[in-house]
Amino acid sequence: MKEYFEGKKLFGDNFSLEEIIEWFDEEAEGYADLGSKNKNSYTYGYHMMNKIHGYDKIKNTNFENVLGFGSAWGYEFEPISKKISNLTIIEPSDNLVNNRIGDLIPKYIKPDIKGSLPLNDNSFDLITCFGTLHHIPNVSYVISEIIRVLKTDGYLLLREPILSMGDWRKPRKGLTKNERGIPISFFEKEFSKYSIEVVSKEYCFTVTSLIQRTVGFLFKRPIYSYKIYVVLDKIVSRMLKKNIKYHATKKINKIGPSSIFYVIKKL
Repeated sequence: MKEYFEGKKLFGDNFSLEEIIEWFDEEAEGYADLGSKNKNSYTYGYHMMNKIHGYDKIKNTNFENVLGFGSAWGYEFEPISKKISNLTIIEPSDNLVNNRIGDLIPKYIKPDIKGSLPLNDNSFDLITCFGTLHHIPNVSYVISEIIRVLKTDGYLLLREPILSMGDWRKPRKGLTKNERGIPISFFEKEFSKYSIEVVSKEYCFTVTSLIQRTVGFLFKRPIYSYKIYVVLDKIVSRMLKKNIKYHATKKINKIGPSSIFYVIKKL
């Protein structure tokens, strides 16, 4: 396990089909079971993060076909819903389905256990993948499928944790059984395989959870939903990116960005 905790390899990426099936069954409703089933009480706090790190980097003004990979209720599309003609969402949970997003009626598709997407090559102008891949075992194959269905000159917005999130062999409060962060080196290796351009690569969420627990009660919304915080977090995260340690056990090594936000353009 040493090479996994050192971030040299991604745990789960070389699993057998039997291991993938077991993982899939455990994670399918994992996020929903953490408290996201009630649509009326659920609050989506990432709009400003998505805008500053993602949507503002895209030159397109309208999107014919958009894919949300693991997008649940699809709230991430609310700010750009009027610019989308067709929206498809890949989502395993039966409890996280939305009938309408703005004027859009999304089409929901269940994911294939092996990670294959039942979609044509070069089909989507925009694909979002926010906090989904770290719940999946065979990430490299899933990335290949996402790139496959993305159109030339289309954009992929991807935000994922880049720390281990603790020892995934043990129960962790507030986390699903199998989720673990994805090392930066893994993303760099995978993206180097494809004809793509990294339009933007921003580190984010530097000790955000600690700040939220400490002073979050002073704000009406999560602190990361405010523009001033996202901007300050971007600056601090850039300054502390060299302090990233995938599986940190000392507190000093935990003072750094915990996530990455990529904007990828397919060439």
